[in-house]
Amino acid sequence: MPIVINNTLNEIRSIAMGGDDRAVKAKRLAERVQKLGGYRWVGVYDVGPEIVSIIAWSGPEAPEHPSFPISQGLTGAAIEQKKAVIVGDVIGDPRYLTSLGNTLSEIIVPVLSPDGRVIGTIDAESDRANAFTTRDQEMIEQCAEAALPLWLLG
Repeated sequence: MPIVINNTLNEIRSIAMGGDDRAVKAKRLAERVQKLGGYRWVGVYDVGPEIVSIIAWSGPEAPEHPSFPISQGLTGAAIEQKKAVIVGDVIGDPRYLTSLGNTLSEIIVPVLSPDGRVIGTIDAESDRANAFTTRDQEMIEQCAEAALPLWLLG
């Protein structure tokens, strides 16, 4: 694993286990993932039994949908499948819930508890079509695993 990724994963793990308020930790995590991948926007979400709710995001703009039913949107597809969803043209995807202005592509990576439940997601957006690759998926999956203490420790 490249040193930059390894160091970042250690930093994400440290943030997630730190003593800061949960929302502060989530914001720092979102900003770190955004910086690592050069993404336009990153959100960190809680997944409850019926509702998905944002904990924090990397930018100054608040998302149009801070919470929504678990069955809706691209996030709902990632939760149902328990695997990452990459969409190169979100506007053309009927599952897309409008979000931050000029989003053209998106990746949603579920965070799985040790018993296999989806307890959160990390969502990255780009203003370029087809911006996300298998490399992005693998990298954000590693970040999600490193960030697991945010959900387990609260």
